[in-house]
Amino acid sequence: MNDIESAVLADVTLDEPWGLVESFATFKREHPKDVDRGMDEVVERLRKHGVPVTVHQPELFLSLPGLARVEAGGRTFRAKPPAYSLDARSGLSGELVYIAANQADDIDTIFDKKLDPTQSAATRVAGKIVISEGFASPGMISQFDEMGAIGVIGINPGVDIHWGICTSVWGTPDLDDLPRKPNLVSVAVNKPDGEALIEIAKQGGTVTLFTEMEEGWFPSKLPVVDIPGTGEPDKFVLLHGHLDSWDVGIGDNATGDATMLEIARVLWAHRDKLKRSVRIAWWPGHSTGRYAGSTWFADYFGLDLEANCVAQINCDSPGCRWATEFTELSRMSETDTFLAGVIQDVAGKPIAGERPHRAGDYSFNNIGISSYLMLSSTMTSAKRESMGYYPVGGCGGNIAWHTENDTLDIADRETLLRDIKVYALAVVRNANAEVLPFDWRATAKEFLATIDRYQDKAGNRFSLAPSKAAAGSLAAALDAFYAKVDSGAVSTGAANTVIQDLARILVPINFTRGPRFRHDPALTIPALPTIAAATELDHYRNGQLGFALTQLSRGQNRLVSALRQAERHIGLVCGAG
Repeated sequence: MNDIESAVLADVTLDEPWGLVESFATFKREHPKDVDRGMDEVVERLRKHGVPVTVHQPELFLSLPGLARVEAGGRTFRAKPPAYSLDARSGLSGELVYIAANQADDIDTIFDKKLDPTQSAATRVAGKIVISEGFASPGMISQFDEMGAIGVIGINPGVDIHWGICTSVWGTPDLDDLPRKPNLVSVAVNKPDGEALIEIAKQGGTVTLFTEMEEGWFPSKLPVVDIPGTGEPDKFVLLHGHLDSWDVGIGDNATGDATMLEIARVLWAHRDKLKRSVRIAWWPGHSTGRYAGSTWFADYFGLDLEANCVAQINCDSPGCRWATEFTELSRMSETDTFLAGVIQDVAGKPIAGERPHRAGDYSFNNIGISSYLMLSSTMTSAKRESMGYYPVGGCGGNIAWHTENDTLDIADRETLLRDIKVYALAVVRNANAEVLPFDWRATAKEFLATIDRYQDKAGNRFSLAPSKAAAGSLAAALDAFYAKVDSGAVSTGAANTVIQDLARILVPINFTRGPRFRHDPALTIPALPTIAAATELDHYRNGQLGFALTQLSRGQNRLVSALRQAERHIGLVCGAG
């Protein structure tokens, strides 16, 4: 750790961040008016320290859940509606059908489709209300919506009911997205009530769902701090997280808001020591608009982000109780070594990184920006098992996530101080690196492993040899490029141009299906998605295989073209390859 990094970390305290956490514990931040109150407090605290803030005011399309209940078998069951459920305050009645599904076993499957493939569900659910295990998430809801269900009851895995959002539309819908808005009524219930409702369904019973929803356009405050660098002020690192929460949402995400507040304060005081700029943003519309705030920012500042953003860092759920480890960390492969070094230097801990999920505020994949962190530190699996917890999508693994139990006791002062320093060092080291600290050789290695895995699944039905050859050629070009960087044969400016531009090519081909500057649905996207159908060829029968092979041919063309473009770009900029 160099002197600048040490000086920045030495200035981190809990005075401002813990004060914000304690304040946020006193009011909910669900409705835009309450979210604005939280934004105003962040702005006031920043300006008190002389930190300038720009407050944007986008109009966001949001869905605000109210009360809900389920009536069946002469009983009333407690329920919560997810954002983007249809309003059914007058009641929606129908036959109840049980379709078994597996509960989530990690954050990815919380949001993914989980229908048991052995069920012949499509012919059973049309025009009916379905009950199934899982969070009322976009995967579950979109699946049953497509099958013609009129309502869905998601059975949460414990005694609590978790709020959530059921649309697969990422951010405010555009005209092409509108058809994917959910067209059914959905609620979540807890496990004991879900089991009782399953028995009613097995007896051929009916059920009535009641939901109160408010949907429309809402003006929303979105504060941004710009801390100018002294060497390359146009280039910037983007640190961001959401301020709206379910209920008071301390672990998700008051602690994240506090982390960014303190980093803004400290880096402003040390702005003369930054090479590149740092941009820090607090998002509205995360919970009620499927990342509407960060999506708006990606839309309206997309060209600036494309030209100048060298990395994006998501700050969600740091500083929670029992969160001793840095496992299940979202990071793109090229950032792995860099992130591991940061966490080792601050926390003395190893990391276990994984592919970023189609979740959080990763609203920048289609632009093509190297990214790391989403959720932060977490408890050990042994601790989770000892507490009887199931997987959740935040709060350091605490099942208070997305419930009214996410209160002040979920935060931990010592852990928060450590995690603020982790984020601060990640930002400063990234901003000040002479050569951007991302190793695309790791990504090429990932690509080759993915292609090999897909080829094993495809067998002799489709050849991915062109993809493997292109990935191997890119890997060789990258070896030559980094060797020239290390020897000084490539200038720093040229090296940074290549490293940033590779993100614009390789991130979209690995994390998106749609075109750049659009937003893929909020559903799991496999690695190298244009050729991922290679893993599913066993599923196609009765002439369907030909359609899958046609998709693979087109997808392979896109992938190989992108890999060749990346290799060609290295050569054009600095003669490597």
